[in-house]
Amino acid sequence: MNQEVFSALSEALNRGEEVALVTIVSSTGSTPQRVGAKMLVYADGRTVGTIGGGCYENDAFGKAREAILTRKPITLKFELNDDFAQETGLVCGGQMEVFIEPVEPSPELFVFGAGHVGYFVGKMAHETGFKVHVIDDREKFANSERFGEGIDVIVDHIPTWIESHVLPPTSYVVVVTRGHTHDLDAMRALAQSPLRYLGLIGSKAKVKRIFDALIEEGMPAAKLSGIHAPIGLDIGAITPQEIAVSILAELIAVKHGKISGPNTAAVSMRWEGALAKR
Repeated sequence: MNQEVFSALSEALNRGEEVALVTIVSSTGSTPQRVGAKMLVYADGRTVGTIGGGCYENDAFGKAREAILTRKPITLKFELNDDFAQETGLVCGGQMEVFIEPVEPSPELFVFGAGHVGYFVGKMAHETGFKVHVIDDREKFANSERFGEGIDVIVDHIPTWIESHVLPPTSYVVVVTRGHTHDLDAMRALAQSPLRYLGLIGSKAKVKRIFDALIEEGMPAAKLSGIHAPIGLDIGAITPQEIAVSILAELIAVKHGKISGPNTAAVSMRWEGALAKR
């Protein structure tokens, strides 16, 4: 039975689908399933495998769907008492502990802008397990020879590419184009999309100008509240490499649930000199 679960898990990850793996990790007394029994739960309610049926499996099923949403593991303990025996017809009397683990595919990161900052963000993110896509209209910067193997590099007009692609809601998006106009064009196309992370590089003044322009165009202010801007954690970054580290640190923090909303600390204004090199 577990082989079927493992196969389904592998297929789900290959499709980029989030699931939760439910495993019996300990049991004492009489229980319907042994330690190690597994059930895979999909976000839409499908399941593969079983941990024994009954009301406790139904409870674990509900918690598993919750874990997919929160992206946090859960441990449950069950007392298989007379009420359980009456409902299921099974003679039990033991205790069981179940571990529910949300499992995600490799997170997809879309880097809009292949300049100095975009280059280091893409390279570092690839090394830390992100599935990286880099999009820029400049073939001089956006080419596979420069970024190396394992990074998907696309040469295209950024707004046009965004309009023709639907990014998954689990996507991480970093906007680091070569200038204010290009950043505005990208944000105009991205800001209303449901994304796990959307970050915009620039000083506080530049971010305000872009947000003001979007609002004047009719963009609801609420759509801008979830954008990480200025992008990255405030570590006093100056060079493109350091800026990339601060951005990647924020991406990882969001990935692991350490940051749920935009970073409120302003990124150092000393970035301005480095931004000119993009």
